[in-house]
Amino acid sequence: MTYSEDDLLPLSGLQHLLFCERQCALIHIEQVWAENRLTAEGRIMHERVHEEGRESRGDVRIEYGMPLRSLRLGLIGKGDVVEFHRNEEHADNVWRAFPVEYKHGKPKKDNSDKVQLCAQALCLEEMLDVEISAGALFYGKIRRRQDVIFDSFLREETEDTAKRFHELVESGVTPKALYMKKCDSCSMYNLCMPKTVEKARSINSYLLDAIRAK
Repeated sequence: MTYSEDDLLPLSGLQHLLFCERQCALIHIEQVWAENRLTAEGRIMHERVHEEGRESRGDVRIEYGMPLRSLRLGLIGKGDVVEFHRNEEHADNVWRAFPVEYKHGKPKKDNSDKVQLCAQALCLEEMLDVEISAGALFYGKIRRRQDVIFDSFLREETEDTAKRFHELVESGVTPKALYMKKCDSCSMYNLCMPKTVEKARSINSYLLDAIRAK
């Protein structure tokens, strides 16, 4: 399937979806957003990286805030950093693309950051007609990179997540709240109100059961 320009969704939504489908729907269907200290610090980091423009360091060319797009996945966004390494083994000195995504915190237990980075690689592959085998995630809290290999499993998960993202947005339905510990760090907590919604649902269930028992 190929999407049109009008159907493109923000690439960053893949991470939102993997973190929480309700959060993803609140942002991309209901168009609401709230910021906390963590998201503000992350946003500032991205803005600083994107302001750099471009530079060259010997056999490496660096593009900051590079526009990305994939009609196959239906995604659009920006890559924090795309390094182009000179491939000396190639007779024509072909430049090898290597995407790097900056994250404010530390490595996550799930694959959400890796999927977002892989989606950037898939966009670059489509745009440049190249194959990209790896990239890196730079985490501000530990101040170092984590290499990511774009193997068949990560590529499949990324494509599946993009498909699910489009299906969620096209449905126009925001999933019900379900409180989990990770909700406490979410900037959307006061808009989502997971504990309040769950409590209200429990009360309604209790009243319905009481009525049926009569």
